[in-house]
Amino acid sequence: MTRLVVWRHGNTDWNAANRVQGQTDVPLNARGHDQAAGAAPLLAALRPDVIIASDLRRAADTAAALAALTGLPVSSDPRLRERYYGDWQGLLIDEVAQQYPDGYARWRAGDPDPGCGIESLDDLGKRVGAALADAAGAYPGGTVVLATHGGAARQGCGHLLGWDSAVLRTVGGLNNCHWTELRHDDVRGWQLRAHNVGLIIQPASGQL
Repeated sequence: MTRLVVWRHGNTDWNAANRVQGQTDVPLNARGHDQAAGAAPLLAALRPDVIIASDLRRAADTAAALAALTGLPVSSDPRLRERYYGDWQGLLIDEVAQQYPDGYARWRAGDPDPGCGIESLDDLGKRVGAALADAAGAYPGGTVVLATHGGAARQGCGHLLGWDSAVLRTVGGLNNCHWTELRHDDVRGWQLRAHNVGLIIQPASGQL
């Protein structure tokens, strides 16, 4: 049985401010580094065979905390990047609502393609899902930890599970440094085994 552990990065100053990150390369803050260090022993206990991370620093530095414990190298895959948020990147959510009211209303309503230069949920799911599937295929029967981002994790996992965007909208977002676990076997295919697992229970914040 192949196991994927899809791990959201630690906290950043933009998460804390509710500022849209998307693919902007924002580093972890002190709290984020602490979260990664706290989560790493729990993930190390799963005995991962490989660690793969988004090439954005907040995910790569989160993965580095696990690499330091396990001695495993971190491979980089840009397909694990967060959703591209187009015109919204760098804005506070309140500013998005004021400057792009139509797109914001569509996004809040769950429109998978709200405009404003934002990557569609379908494209996001296919991109991240392909990275997850390739990782699973490269390590059959192994445990793969993938450090990525909140929206990317949800859509990528949903793509593997065959869930559409309406179903995924009912799934709560990952908290910083929490993870989703998927397993695959030849009989049942992909199964969701755990979601939003982590060291500290906290409100989800800054999912963008």
